[in-house]
Amino acid sequence: MAELIKLYEQNPEQRKLDQIVETLKDGGVIIYPTDTVYGIGCDIFNHKAVERVCRIKGIDPNKNNLSFICYDLSDISNYVKNLPTHVFKVMKKALPGPFTFILNSNSSVPEMSIAEKKSVGIRVPDHNSPRAIVKELGNPIVTTSIRDEDEIIEYSTDPSLIYEKFDHLVDIVIDGGYGGNIASTVIDCTQDTFEIVREGKGDIEQYL
Repeated sequence: MAELIKLYEQNPEQRKLDQIVETLKDGGVIIYPTDTVYGIGCDIFNHKAVERVCRIKGIDPNKNNLSFICYDLSDISNYVKNLPTHVFKVMKKALPGPFTFILNSNSSVPEMSIAEKKSVGIRVPDHNSPRAIVKELGNPIVTTSIRDEDEIIEYSTDPSLIYEKFDHLVDIVIDGGYGGNIASTVIDCTQDTFEIVREGKGDIEQYL
């Protein structure tokens, strides 16, 4: 049975952060707010936890590129190879923000997280809670959105309803208030150009 933890974005309690980070270190799966939609994730270096996230989402980890959350741009070089200067400059202007940048991954990224295409989605959300968790953990967490079966409402926004739905599937649901229902804009930068894969909350054009 999952634990529901209220976490305030502007001043997250250290005790609660420590509890969340310990859960992640123990291979736990958490649901958390971002600047777009609620996400589900785990420590990217815990193979079993990544498999569990994929099972919950009903996706094949070998065919789906998972994204992960970094604290800031200084973390990105640890997981990406051959990042062109013009791409870095755009990311520096756009992040933190509602964007997912698909980049060529290096050998530091666990195989479970990069599928067959050897690329990875990087997020630095404009939301303090997931960034504080990542900073305390010391490495990124997997992020994939909480979807809703409703044909009209694509993403679940109410943390109490999310808790009811995922109570027996995850270890912690973080209540950060109502979430958004528009996912991040996804930009593929693996070919040195900017290809918008999915139009979302962010407008990348203003940073190009």
